[in-house]
This record gives sequence, structure tokens and C-alpha cells, in this order.
Amino acid sequence: MSPQTGRFQPVDRLRRSVEFQQVIHRGRRVTGAAFVVVCAERRDRPDATAQTRLGITVSRKVGNAVVRNRVKRRIREWFRAGREPLGPGIDLIVIGRLAAAGLRFESFAGELTRLSSAAVHSARRAGVA
Repeated sequence: MSPQTGRFQPVDRLRRSVEFQQVIHRGRRVTGAAFVVVCAERRDRPDATAQTRLGITVSRKVGNAVVRNRVKRRIREWFRAGREPLGPGIDLIVIGRLAAAGLRFESFAGELTRLSSAAVHSARRAGVA
């Protein structure tokens, strides 16, 4: 069992459709076999105290409700445990693909870490984050 990493609070989430659309529109996209990660700087609070937030999308193509919810739970667990290297004031959207359902957690977390680091690096280099 993994160590407890705290709750996924409402301030940690992208909740409204408008927030998702803003990140998709102005963010940088990095694509992998199991995930698509989109990263953008928070415009509402671009200071160093701004919370890093996560939005998750997993379509029905990935599987039934049980499979989709498992993928989402794993994404949230990865985010709780590994958000520190991303830095403050980042909005991150993770789109789960079909391949995500079959990954073991170590591979799952490794690919998410790699893709999110690349997305944040790309966004900062382009001036989006």
C-alpha cells in the first residue's frame, strides 16, 4: 500500500468547463501512448503561492465505468504524490487513453511524470507557463 498523500481538495481541481477550455486553448500539449498532457500557467493567480491544479478526462473508449474510474483514481494518486516538481501556478489536464487502463502503476506514474515534465518545460520555454 502507498503512503498516505492527503486528499484531493477542491482547490486542487479544474472543475468548470471554462477552466478546461482555457487550458486546452492556451496550453502546451504533450502526447504519449497512454496519456495526453496539456499544461498552462494559471492566469487568475500567476504568483508563487498559486495552487497547481489538475483536470482529468477519460472517455468511454478507455473502458467501462470501473476501468475509467480506476484510471482517474491512479491519476489523482500520482498527482497527490508528485505535484511538487511541477511548480506552483500550473494548470494541468491529463487525458487518459486506452493504453492507460493496462499499465501497472509504476509504468503509469513514470509515463505521467515524463509527459508532465515535458509539458511544463515546453510551456515555460514558450512563455505559456
